[in-house]
Amino acid sequence: MSTIKDIAQAAGVSVTTVSNVIHHRKTRVAPQTIERINKIIEMYNYVPNMSARALVSKSSRIIGVINHLFQAQPISFLQDPFHAALLGGIEKTLRERGYYMMIRTVADEDELYSLFNNWNLGGVILTGLFDDSFFTRLLEANKPLVLLDSYIKNDKIINVGLEDYRGGFMAVQHLIDKGHRNIIFAAPPFHKHGVIEERFKGYRSALRKNNIPFSPGNVYRKELTIDEGIALGLELSLRRDITAVFATADILAAGIITGLARGKRRVPRDISIIGFDDVFFNPIITPPLTTIHQNVVEKGTVAAGIMMDCLEGKEPESRNIVLPVSLVERDSVRDIRGSGR
Repeated sequence: MSTIKDIAQAAGVSVTTVSNVIHHRKTRVAPQTIERINKIIEMYNYVPNMSARALVSKSSRIIGVINHLFQAQPISFLQDPFHAALLGGIEKTLRERGYYMMIRTVADEDELYSLFNNWNLGGVILTGLFDDSFFTRLLEANKPLVLLDSYIKNDKIINVGLEDYRGGFMAVQHLIDKGHRNIIFAAPPFHKHGVIEERFKGYRSALRKNNIPFSPGNVYRKELTIDEGIALGLELSLRRDITAVFATADILAAGIITGLARGKRRVPRDISIIGFDDVFFNPIITPPLTTIHQNVVEKGTVAAGIMMDCLEGKEPESRNIVLPVSLVERDSVRDIRGSGR
């Protein structure tokens, strides 16, 4: 098996120069030398020993992507199209710069402690985090942290988030502009200072701006699964007083559409619906779903880029990055102005 010394000897350079090329510190090496070293690495089929490198440098190019969100039903978060797109953005960005990704769902502090004891992670990217005992244990690990969609205020972390409030407001205002006034808010159970709470604030703000009374009976909390969405759609099909639904995730909206159809209620003829995220299946469901768009892949790309920059000693321009949202109109919202409804 070839070693880094073999590569250095064949290329006529020092071990340090080969190490700089392997570690992508290419600004320190002439382009012609980089090309020569890479050709020799390929010829020798040399594969760097990541574990040995981490032991020597006390660092690692392995980035842990931890999920701390649990559904009521036993499904993997990888089955959620939102998380699949997010992970795709993270993995591609890490791979392009010579880093590796480890995916792990962690339920509690004990599992988190075990993870850090058994793996030398360079840094951690997390989804679904709140300011609780789990977060406290996470800080104690003293790892570089990038949080996704978190409203925790702490100068030790970097957050990559979204215009959640604006997205909630935009969705409901669009329905109101189309003549709807009795609008359902459908979401998973939400936590204080979380993304769903922000979207809920946007929902209530749009109602208030248009002098529409808020009704607690119009708030439904369901897990983000197709089955829960279908069950909610069936439940909503029994109501004859509502004309529209704002679902805070497209996967929930898709289930609601199916449930409404089973309850003999059609979208958008009987009930309009708008989602949130703009995942890949929206244009091909029936009807194609109007939704609030966020660039999920970009969110993963930005998070991964910031993490690698931190590990390479670069301070981010901002520790709170907020990505934009936009409205995508398709066929699931009906204009009922002048219809008498």
